[in-house]
Amino acid sequence: MGVITVRLPEDTHQRIKNLAASRNISINKLYEEFTIMALTEFDAENRFKALASKGNKQRGLELLKKLQNHYGDTQVS
Repeated sequence: MGVITVRLPEDTHQRIKNLAASRNISINKLYEEFTIMALTEFDAENRFKALASKGNKQRGLELLKKLQNHYGDTQVS
């Protein structure tokens, strides 16, 4: 397992601690969840770009709809 040290302003650190506590998880688990979300979004964007470069419009739209269902803020028709 890798180890990362993150330096944050004290007020940000306290807010992160409060957020983790409100979810009944550790700060480590909270960062793990944030990292997984960011990597999932990054991977989906790269898959979409690869499909778009190959001209597979339908599959690209399917991925966008999947993201819309997950994040709920993008309109796809």
